[in-house]
Parts: sequence; C-alpha cells; structure tokens
Amino acid sequence: MRVLGIESSCDETGIALYDGERGLLGHALHSQVAMHAEYGGVVPELASRDHIRRALPLTRRVLEQAGCTLADVDAIAYTQGPGLAGALLVGASVAHGLGVALGLPVVGVHHLEGHLLSPRLADPKPEFPFIALLVSGGHTQLMRVDGVGRYRLLGETLDDAAGEAFDKTAQLLGLGYPGGPAISRLAEDGDAYRYKLPRPMLNSGDLDFSFAGLKTAVLTLVKREGLKHAADIAAAFQLAAVEVLAAKAIEAMRQSGLDRLVVAGGVGANKQLRERLDAEARRRRFEVYYPPLDLCTDNGAMIAYAGALRLAGAGPGDGRFSIRPRWDLGELAAP
Repeated sequence: MRVLGIESSCDETGIALYDGERGLLGHALHSQVAMHAEYGGVVPELASRDHIRRALPLTRRVLEQAGCTLADVDAIAYTQGPGLAGALLVGASVAHGLGVALGLPVVGVHHLEGHLLSPRLADPKPEFPFIALLVSGGHTQLMRVDGVGRYRLLGETLDDAAGEAFDKTAQLLGLGYPGGPAISRLAEDGDAYRYKLPRPMLNSGDLDFSFAGLKTAVLTLVKREGLKHAADIAAAFQLAAVEVLAAKAIEAMRQSGLDRLVVAGGVGANKQLRERLDAEARRRRFEVYYPPLDLCTDNGAMIAYAGALRLAGAGPGDGRFSIRPRWDLGELAAP
C-alpha cells in the first residue's frame, strides 16, 4: 500500500509517499522559519496561508521523486491534530479533496503518534516495546510504547516544553528563531561550567519536567551579566537542559525494566543530547534510537508511516472531514 502523507500542524509543510513494502519513496518539506523569524515566533494566519501555497507543489515534487503519479497512490493520511486550527484545516482540505477526487481512503493521524513512530523509519528500527522521550517546541513527555496505539504517559512537562525553553533563551540572548539550533551553535564556543544554572525537578522522584525556572534563571543571569559571555550562558543552559532530559529518560528505563529508548521531536536533533544519551547507553547497556536528522522536525514521512500502520490495522475509518486542534494522545486506541 502506498500512502501519501500530509503534515501541516504548525509552521512546516511536509509531504511524503510511503510504501508498505519498499519504505519511504520520497518526501519534501518547506519550513516557514524565515517568514516567522521576523516576528520571533509562529503567526498562525501566515502559517495557514503558506501551507495553501506549498501543499500541491510539494506533492508534485514528492511524486516525481518517487517516480509515481496520483494514480499510484492507495490512500492518504493527514495530520488531524493537535496543532493550529487554521493550519490543520489546510492539510485536511487537501487530503479529503484528493480522497474524493481519486476515490481513495483518507485517515487522520495524531501528530505525536507520528513523532513517536518516526524512529522506525530509520535502519535499524526499534522493536516494541520501548520508552520514548518526545522533546519538541510544544511537548516534553516520556511515554511507554507497547505498540501502535498502545501508549502510556509516564511523565511530562508541568510548564514550558524543552523546545520552548530553547526558543525563549535564544530570545534572551539576542539569537534568531528557532532557538534550538541557534543555542546549539553558540554553545559550541562557550564554557558550560562558567555559570551554574538550576536543574529543575532533577531529584523530584517522578518523571515530570519543568523548564520555566531554568528560563527564569537565564533571564536573571542576563540581567546581571549582560551578553558579554553569551556563549557561556548558552552552553550552561544547554548542559542543564540536557542533563535533566537524560536523567529522566534513564530513570524511566530503570523503572520500566526496558532496554530500548527512542528519542523523537525537534530537540532530538540536538548534538549534545544525542552524545549524552549515546554515552549513557554504552555505559548502562541499553539501545537508543533516533529518527534520521531530516525527520526530527515535523514532516510528512512520519504521517504517511503512521497512517499506513493505522490503515493496515484498522482500515480506512469513517473518512469524515475533521480536525482536532486539542487532542490527548491517551485517547488513541490500538488499530
């Protein structure tokens, strides 16, 4: 089965074609970072309009990559939620429009399910069950994943997500948007031990996170020191965030007794986080998996793949046009 995946939940338009036997046949992504950078964050109305401009040209590009036409597509998957309502409506409209025109089944996919399953697009791919650390601009969660649709929340952020903390810290340091890559680049030239920043909830005894206090500590430091040691501040912030993320993930592994860890979401591309988890995996003898770097951020490949698994297990569903800007992952059922 060949599934065309459409991702439009926020500020990236992603299209991909996935084949159940041959794997990923092609994918294309347009990021709106340059457009939103002027405003320091995503402007929902601008995001929606840009998705409209990009969706069909990207679809044509993906089909060309794959050497296919629309006649070769068997089903269509789109991001049903969560996300920005207007942006989700664009993807849903394109998916259902194509579905009606081509007489194809259409399935809505949970955005976070796409992220959780995206490391299975890599080689080697993790087998179920595993612990998943989902770290992005909107989410920081630890999940136990026993199969498609079989997810149990172990811990989550109580305030800012990790990616949000990176973005806000980057703003404090006068860096660009998005903050994650900017912080990472600047931190390479800094001394992470020049300043001691807090590790919120590191010893809380649970698997929850908090990054608001870390962001506030950076604000206080910048007010006191200015930006003459911005690289050191960036390095200290990154080290604190990575230590908390790694420690909580390792504790989830210990509590669960599992030996496979999956890292997904945009922050999963962070070099220092990967190095820290790789070192811990060697020392503690567990396996750690990541999506390919180009599939860490939002993308159509993860939606096509998750949609293919849903269609294979549960069929096309009711095919109703719908979006869910707010959608708890715990509401999903196994196909």
